[in-house]
Amino acid sequence: MEKSEIKSVILCVLFVAGDPVPILELQRALGLTDIELRPVLFELQAELKEQRNGILLTITEESAQLCSNKVYAKYVEELLQPAQQKTFSQTLIETLAIIAYRQPVTRADIEAVRGVRCEYAVAQLHKMNMIQPVGRKDAVGKPVLFGTTDGFLRHFGIQSVNELPNYEAYSKGEEPIEAVLTV
Repeated sequence: MEKSEIKSVILCVLFVAGDPVPILELQRALGLTDIELRPVLFELQAELKEQRNGILLTITEESAQLCSNKVYAKYVEELLQPAQQKTFSQTLIETLAIIAYRQPVTRADIEAVRGVRCEYAVAQLHKMNMIQPVGRKDAVGKPVLFGTTDGFLRHFGIQSVNELPNYEAYSKGEEPIEAVLTV
């Protein structure tokens, strides 16, 4: 199959799926290896972005999904008039930041950093598909370890947690504040 046809198949499959499609499933469906598929995905992503399309390709470490281009959000809102988007409280932002930067992390670890209990924040972030249990710590009681999800990566428009801003540089004032991810 030619590269242009592979790109067309990817667009079709992702459009029909609607939700994120695991990269492994795309590989299986197309009969391609990871080494063959990823460069095509990234090339397609760049093409869609360069053409200022209304549809963009979002790729994370585990999945790919077609998403609307934020540049045209006001037109979509005008048409659909969606309900108010739920915002993150300061508590949720702080808890999510701790998990993102220190993952895998237990609730006790989060509470040690924040200095307050965090059951509610962890439960809400889990409901919002921002975090997920990723295992258990080898300690007394085997506490649950939490990490971020693909939903977290998609929400912030990044492909990996490695793309998060360097919080140490921000705390020292070395990085411009505009580069910080917004919620």
